[in-house]
Order: sequence, then C-alpha cells, then structure tokens
Amino acid sequence: MYSKMYTKYIVYMSLKIVKTALYVEVTERLRSMVASGVLKPGSWIDEQKLSEELGVSRTPFREAIRILASEGILRIEPRKGCYVTELTDQDLNEIFPLMAILEGRCAYEAAEKASEADIRSLESLHIRLKKYADAKNIDDYYVTNRKIHEAIQSLAGNEWLANMVNDLRRILNLSRHRSLHHKGRIEESCQEHLSIFAALKIRNAQQAEELMKTHILRQREVLKYLKSPEVLSA
Repeated sequence: MYSKMYTKYIVYMSLKIVKTALYVEVTERLRSMVASGVLKPGSWIDEQKLSEELGVSRTPFREAIRILASEGILRIEPRKGCYVTELTDQDLNEIFPLMAILEGRCAYEAAEKASEADIRSLESLHIRLKKYADAKNIDDYYVTNRKIHEAIQSLAGNEWLANMVNDLRRILNLSRHRSLHHKGRIEESCQEHLSIFAALKIRNAQQAEELMKTHILRQREVLKYLKSPEVLSA
C-alpha cells in the first residue's frame, strides 16, 4: 500500500506533466500558425486575443512565446511586444547555403542507408507530390514537400545532423512557402524532387547530395527574384 506522501507525490507529478504539456501544445500551435502564414512575418502578436482563441491562460502562452523567441521564430521588443520574425536578405543569403549543405548531407546518408521499404514509402510521398503539383495545389504541395524533406532527414539517421537541420528549418519556414507562388516554380520544384528521388532509388549518394543542394539554393534564387524591382513594380 502506497503511503499518503507517495500518493501526493504521484498526484503532484501528474499535474506538473499536464501543465508542461499545455505550453508545449501552445508552442506547436503558434509555430504551425507562423509556418502556414496565419501569423505573417513582421506581424504583432496580440497576446490577449490569441490566448483567448487558443483557450489558454497567459502563463502557458507566454512560455510558448519565450520558446519561439529563443528559436528565432519570434522576436520580443521591450515596451513594444512580440513580433513574428521577418528575415532580411542577408539572413536568407547566410542561411540557405548552410541549409543546402546540411540537407545535401541528409540526402547523401539517406541514399546509403535506406531500405527497399523506405524507398517504397518515399515513392508514395512523391506520387502525392506530383498530384498536387499538377493540380497547382500549393498548400497540400507544401505539406507533402515538407514531409519528404523530413523523411529523407529521418532516413539519414544522423541525430546531430537532424538537430541542425531542424533549427534552420524552423527559421526558413518564415519564407519558404512564398517561393511556390512564383509562376512555374511548383512544377520545377516537383521535378527537382523527382530527380533527387531517382538518385536515392539507385543509391547514388553523391548525385542525391548535389541535386538536393541545387534544389535548396534554387529556392533562394526564386525568393530573390520575387523581391526584384521588376516583379514588385509589375
């Protein structure tokens, strides 16, 4: 029979876990809202309104804000409030080449380690990706595209590499979705992915790495073009 003290300890720990899970859930919801564009880069976070919409108190909401600020997704300005981070051209010029190297390495290691079952699973994702590209369904394409990148990262089986990729991916989610709105980019992106998959399928690690690097850097080129004077003035 458990002592009263032990029983109280179990109850206390259970409550603590529930409380922890709440702010984690709020963090994920806010992160998703930023990634999907519901909370746009540069926009002010209305703490009262959002916490009410999510049905939570200020305490877990503020903890979530603190976590996202530490990840660079949000920025806190004294006496002004909290804003969604807006990446500068310099930020993107510095981050994309790093992401290309890291995701290229993911593709390289995935090509060496993937099983036949892994390849079949990856193939089904690419079939869906092609369907969404043909339908010009940007939102579903983006979600599937993300799943493919995450799957290749998982197949690489390198925890250190995964942690670095995850950190940068959270930041790049602030801008990556916009590149798919460029005319022809969704079809181009899909073809790039199909080429990467073909290299993975034949276990050509070096080719998969180079194609992934090109794919990532091409996204940066498109974002640059979308901000060029001729496009903005059109």
